[in-house]
Amino acid sequence: MNNQITLRVYNRSAYPLPAYASQGASGMDLRAAISDPMVLKPHRVYRVPTGLYVECPPGYEIQIRARSGLALKHGITLVNGIGTIDADYRGEICVIMMNLLDEDYTITPGERIAQMVVAETVTATLTEVDTPDALSDTQRGAGGFGHSGRQ
Repeated sequence: MNNQITLRVYNRSAYPLPAYASQGASGMDLRAAISDPMVLKPHRVYRVPTGLYVECPPGYEIQIRARSGLALKHGITLVNGIGTIDADYRGEICVIMMNLLDEDYTITPGERIAQMVVAETVTATLTEVDTPDALSDTQRGAGGFGHSGRQ
C-alpha cells in the first residue's frame, strides 16, 4: 500500500518546510513564522502564522494538532482541539493557540508550535428519516455520556 501523496507548498517563512522527525511519525512540526517573540498571556486566544500555503488534493485534509510537549510542560493547546484545513483552502495556515496556565508563555521565532497531519476524508450523503426509531438498533442504543460507567 502506498501511503504517500504530494502536497504543493508555498513557504513565505524563513524556515524549512515541515518534515517528519522519524520514520514512524504521523505529523510534521509547524513553526511560528514570526519576526519577534510572541507572548501568550494566560487564558487568551492567539492566531499564530506559519507562513505556509498548501494545496491539498480533493479527498484529503490537513489536521493541525497540538504538540504534546507544549501541552504538558507549558499548558499550550489548540483552542479548536484539532484544526481542519480543507482541500479547497488556499490561504496561510495559522494555528489558533491558547495558554491554559496562569503564567505567560513566549513563543520564539521559528519555534515548533503544532503538528500537521495529512488524512484522507470521506464525503457522506445524508438520508433523512422520520423518527429516531428508523435508525438501526445497536447494543449501545441511545446511551450517551458516561453510559458505560467509570472504569
